[in-house]
Amino acid sequence: MYNISLKYKRFLFFIVKITIVLAAFYFIFEKLEGNELLSFSLLKEQLSSALTSPIWMLLGILLFTDANWLLEILKWKTLVSVEKKITFLEAFEQCLASLTASIITPNRIGEYGAKAMFYERKKRKNIMALNLAGNLIQLAITIVFGLYGINFLIKNFNFEIPEINSLKFSMILILVAILYYFRKQLKINKLNAYLKKVPKKIYLEVISYSILRYLFFSHQFYFLLMLFGVETDYFTLISLIFCMYILASIIPSLAILDWVIKGSIAIWLFGFIGLNELTVATVTTFMWILNFAIPSLIGSVFVLNFKLTDK
Repeated sequence: MYNISLKYKRFLFFIVKITIVLAAFYFIFEKLEGNELLSFSLLKEQLSSALTSPIWMLLGILLFTDANWLLEILKWKTLVSVEKKITFLEAFEQCLASLTASIITPNRIGEYGAKAMFYERKKRKNIMALNLAGNLIQLAITIVFGLYGINFLIKNFNFEIPEINSLKFSMILILVAILYYFRKQLKINKLNAYLKKVPKKIYLEVISYSILRYLFFSHQFYFLLMLFGVETDYFTLISLIFCMYILASIIPSLAILDWVIKGSIAIWLFGFIGLNELTVATVTTFMWILNFAIPSLIGSVFVLNFKLTDK
């Protein structure tokens, strides 16, 4: 009876893994095929145009993708060392597999559970806490650079800050007060206590990786603009890119729609300097393909090979 139950669970888990992989493949194809910002035929034309560029430029763009994920993997390896020392290859597997498993969840929230599944049950809450810390640090870096971008936008393009709705602001204050009152029930104190135990050296390393990663993927966007013939000065472009990332980071979305959100914001932002919408849509789509679609397809191999650490 026990063997039958165990075989049933294994078969069910196999079905879940197959479903995750097929769903990831389907959504990637569907979103590329039905891209509202850039049709599939136009995407192929733009790709053909890009391939005529000097080989060193193309290799440089690909190296930016490698650097982006190398830093993310090193960041995760450093963070999780608080609970367990893992190899670079193990961190590589966990990062890409969790990307595949989370690509269709809002704001990639499925990443938390996916990474935790690689560890024994008693450590999973701590693993999710460490993942949260890493994501919050990356978000903080995005905000710091993004504020510079917004400041540049306001000063140079007469960008007005929208008026704050007093009712909405009051509701936010009430929500914060409720969360603070029920912080014990929400186990926020336990979370804070655990994260405070993490050595400062770990946080400093993670912050360093996060800054470098941010600079790499923001400059990858910049060099893709250069690849498609954009000649605007560096500080204007990079400031608008910083602004784009902070605005995109505060809008809840599915990871599968990441390039649509960034694309819409980018078209609006780069419209201030008169950039062609097709060029902006192409760059945001290529960024999504290089940094999300292709890594998630690679991660599907790890999802299929995944085995639970305990029963």
